[in-house]
Amino acid sequence: MAEPTALRIGTRASLLARTQTGWVADRIRGHGHPVTIETIRTSGDERGDVPVPRIGGDGVFVRELEAALLDGRIDVAVHSLKDLPTATTAGLQLASVPPRAIPFDVLVSRRYPSLEALPPGAIVGTSSVRRALQVRALRPDLDVRGIRGNIDSRLSRLDAGEYAALVLAGAGLVRLGLESRITEILRPPTFWPAVGQGALVVQARIDDVATRAAVAPLDDAATHAAVRTERAFLASLAGGCLAPIGGWARRNADGDLEFGGCVLEERDGIIRRIVAEGVAAPDQSPDLFGAAIAGQLRAAGADEMLAAARTAALRSTPSRDQPE
Repeated sequence: MAEPTALRIGTRASLLARTQTGWVADRIRGHGHPVTIETIRTSGDERGDVPVPRIGGDGVFVRELEAALLDGRIDVAVHSLKDLPTATTAGLQLASVPPRAIPFDVLVSRRYPSLEALPPGAIVGTSSVRRALQVRALRPDLDVRGIRGNIDSRLSRLDAGEYAALVLAGAGLVRLGLESRITEILRPPTFWPAVGQGALVVQARIDDVATRAAVAPLDDAATHAAVRTERAFLASLAGGCLAPIGGWARRNADGDLEFGGCVLEERDGIIRRIVAEGVAAPDQSPDLFGAAIAGQLRAAGADEMLAAARTAALRSTPSRDQPE
């Protein structure tokens, strides 16, 4: 009997991406499917010293992987879900969403136990406008500065004394076995994570029925419903990964789908935040629920805030969230 053909899994080249892909590959193997891993360089990786909007904004960490899927060089791609644009690429499907890791941002510091404990004027590094605005809203006396690079390089700069603290996605640290570096977990409603943060997605071609069936057992229904809610929310606000938007969906103790989201804006030195939260109706789909929460924020002025944020981004070309 012939050996089954190995599934070719595409991944970015970073240590974190390869670690995440290895985790997925082990689970696919556990269901009886041999795999090989193909490393593909992306625009976001090749130009790590350039602010992402100058490279091309949304999708710079996934475009080359999606192209490899579409032309048949790989069978599946593994992404950090927050890197994916909300508009699904024609011909491709989010075939599986495994159980989510910690979805929150975290503070990492060698000397200070919390954001509150940082002294006035302390330098805090972050790769995201969303994170920067939330830090400054809580601590306007801090010096928040941009930082790019992989997790190791950013931690090295912290350890060298360039920064008093960093704000990072907690999932990346956990997946790399660096959870001991976490000083404080920053949670809603005080600090909102990026949409999709902490979740992975296995992407496949829609017409590749066999591959989709092979990765289907990795799907976690609760995580998939949560990220569908978050992505519908983001799409309804016409926001991408550059936008200062946060959101977090989850099943509560009763099994109901809860979601809260926020929009941030800075104008004339004043940071404004609006928040909407709710529980899905029993017959409400995750997509309609996410759109409904977005509607609450739009009624509160989100469209105007996001338009102002886009204008500010064009002027200053800020960075965005690095992959987890």
